[in-house]
Amino acid sequence: MPVELTEETVDRVRSRLDTIELEQVREVYLPLTELINHYVENTRQLYSDTHDFLGVHTDRTPFVIGVAGSVAVGKSTTSRLLRELLAQLPGRPHVEMVTTDGFLHSNAELMRRGMMNRKGFPESYDRYALLRFVMDVKSGAEEVSAPVYSHLTYDIVPGERAVVHAPDILIVEGLNVLQPARRRPDGSMALAVSDFFDFSVYVDADPVDLRAWYLQRFMRLRETAFRDPRSYFARYAAMAEPDAVAYAENIWDTINGPNHVQNILPTRGRATVILRKDANHDIDWIRIRKV
Repeated sequence: MPVELTEETVDRVRSRLDTIELEQVREVYLPLTELINHYVENTRQLYSDTHDFLGVHTDRTPFVIGVAGSVAVGKSTTSRLLRELLAQLPGRPHVEMVTTDGFLHSNAELMRRGMMNRKGFPESYDRYALLRFVMDVKSGAEEVSAPVYSHLTYDIVPGERAVVHAPDILIVEGLNVLQPARRRPDGSMALAVSDFFDFSVYVDADPVDLRAWYLQRFMRLRETAFRDPRSYFARYAAMAEPDAVAYAENIWDTINGPNHVQNILPTRGRATVILRKDANHDIDWIRIRKV
């Protein structure tokens, strides 16, 4: 692969607790990028042939990749690595990335619906807005915008939008992006965001490790971002450590853990590629859908 990869690149894209090293990127993510490149080239040709057959004239159809997995599993690192590597493919495709956090309902709306304790569950998202966004990108719109989510304030940023400019490849990262379509009241099936994916990656790990990583991340943020007075979690920075640990455990055990078991993990089998991590965040095994 004609891709330049340095320690600086890996340092820039990995999350705080992710221990991924340059050698593992070479062994896992470079071959994965090559596989995706095969999909991109062949899918592009398929779209072109189909459009010619139908007499439809379009400049291009963006290739869309979904990246799914639990809270704290390392989806962001995987997505940023893929963006970095895919952008160096032949022809230097324009690669953009969005997270589905921006499509969460605002805290005010979640509180109005009595759903703050289900933030991250499928029903806490504006699914129609997310679907409309991906459909617009897929249809070749020159410019599509998405709401912006702040992990500092733990809420949607009022009036702020992230603009996607006609990407060749779009990476959509989120907990529930591989959810199947829902059945409408009349019995028909609605569209799902995953219907528009050309390729998907599920980042997997043992639930025991996921819980441990979430607690580690919470305690690390307690020493850093939570100390910002603007942070939604600022009140936990001064909390005694045992109390902070108990609070983080409660969040996992009542929200993130159940969401993973009920909604996220069941979508794993729908992915094109599953990357399974061990307790050290290293890739333990990989499964690739053959058909």
